[in-house]
Amino acid sequence: MPDLADGQTFEMQGSGKNPYRIKNVGGVYSCTCPAWCNQSLPSNARTCKHIRKLRGDAAEELRLQTAGPLAPLKPEGSEDVKDLPLLLAHVWTDEHDPTGWWMSEKLDGVRAYWDGKQFLSRRNNVYHAPDWFTAGLPAHPLDGELWFARGRFQPASDIARSQGTPERWKELKYLVFDAPDATGPFEDRLKFLQDGHGGWGNPYAALHDHTACTGLDHLFAELDRVTALGGEGLMLRKPQSPYERTRSTTLLKVKTFLDCEVVVTDYEAGKGRHKGRVGALWVRLANGKECKVGTGLKDKDREHPPAKGAIITVKYQDETPDGVLRFPVYVGPRPDGFPTAPAPTRRPVVVTPEPPPARAGGAPAPVPTPVPPGGPAMATITKRYFEFVDGTSSKFWEVWMDGTDVVTQWGKIGTPGRETRKSFPDAAKAQKEYDKLLAEKTGKGYSERKRPA
Repeated sequence: MPDLADGQTFEMQGSGKNPYRIKNVGGVYSCTCPAWCNQSLPSNARTCKHIRKLRGDAAEELRLQTAGPLAPLKPEGSEDVKDLPLLLAHVWTDEHDPTGWWMSEKLDGVRAYWDGKQFLSRRNNVYHAPDWFTAGLPAHPLDGELWFARGRFQPASDIARSQGTPERWKELKYLVFDAPDATGPFEDRLKFLQDGHGGWGNPYAALHDHTACTGLDHLFAELDRVTALGGEGLMLRKPQSPYERTRSTTLLKVKTFLDCEVVVTDYEAGKGRHKGRVGALWVRLANGKECKVGTGLKDKDREHPPAKGAIITVKYQDETPDGVLRFPVYVGPRPDGFPTAPAPTRRPVVVTPEPPPARAGGAPAPVPTPVPPGGPAMATITKRYFEFVDGTSSKFWEVWMDGTDVVTQWGKIGTPGRETRKSFPDAAKAQKEYDKLLAEKTGKGYSERKRPA
């Protein structure tokens, strides 16, 4: 069996369902099997039966000999210390307004604590960096990450945990984001680092950038920018916060958000400063589940909310085990504006402030919205055209309402397609079916397009 070239990966079937991946990075071989991952040895001194099967025992023994004598993994005098007391983050939720917080890119590197003479991991293991890599670093502690590049955690981890291959460290940077023992709040510690960094004279160390967040729109714009570049997400640091050597809500990680389209089904009454207007939207997902969206609504959205039956876009972090969106945030109506509240005589929605009766499961029932003077707006018949293109699949789908009938036309793009018509006893049931079909198709990846002539 041929050996692997630098950067090459080989899949080998083990005892489990999925194959293990063996990779050669700069002469260091890694395997995704538990036997390799759970060894308490530097990465270049590890092996397993899968690597030996690929390369042969003789080649592996020769490679392992180049690792040389291994230095201790634990710092001298602290062999019994399991974990370093560091500031650790919670996950950001809609309970925390990010306005005014310090925002930075979440690095997909290896957490490294500089104690004044050596790098230590969160598990209090030594990263044996070459002397030239640490030359000039200050005698006081630094908190940061050993970073390779966006999306390249594994090479950074392999290099940091290796021994006897100092030339590989030239590919790493040490990005510093705090000075744990400096006095004062975060802003003072950041200035302390900025004042001292110029005197380090170390080309491998740099200060990580922080920007004051101006609000949700700024947060999501920066998150989109970072993830488009291949980044992992963002970190938020509370202004004027101390360095706490524990997991703290003063440091929050913002995961990549997904987005989807949902159908507005009802409103919930606002409380406090939102009393008398909409506090949250009840929405229906493509899977038929309902959830509440309250974060992201501006004052104008609460006074003139999307109409019931409107399709809106929301951002969310992930789904709960029962299929409901976790931390949903209102983004806005669909770009085509379907359907918005009645115009041009739209009035602020006045919601009865009394507590609504409870739904099943304890969730509050939506509060009915008064009908504007003049009665509900007349429904308009509009054909909406969608396309789905993925690899060899190229399909279109069109939907419209004809009285109490819901009509769809579908098929391969470029063909007349087929038409399906469903009749309902009243307009309400027809509208419900129409909304359901829209949510299902957009949930499957269909995008609205201008209908070809």
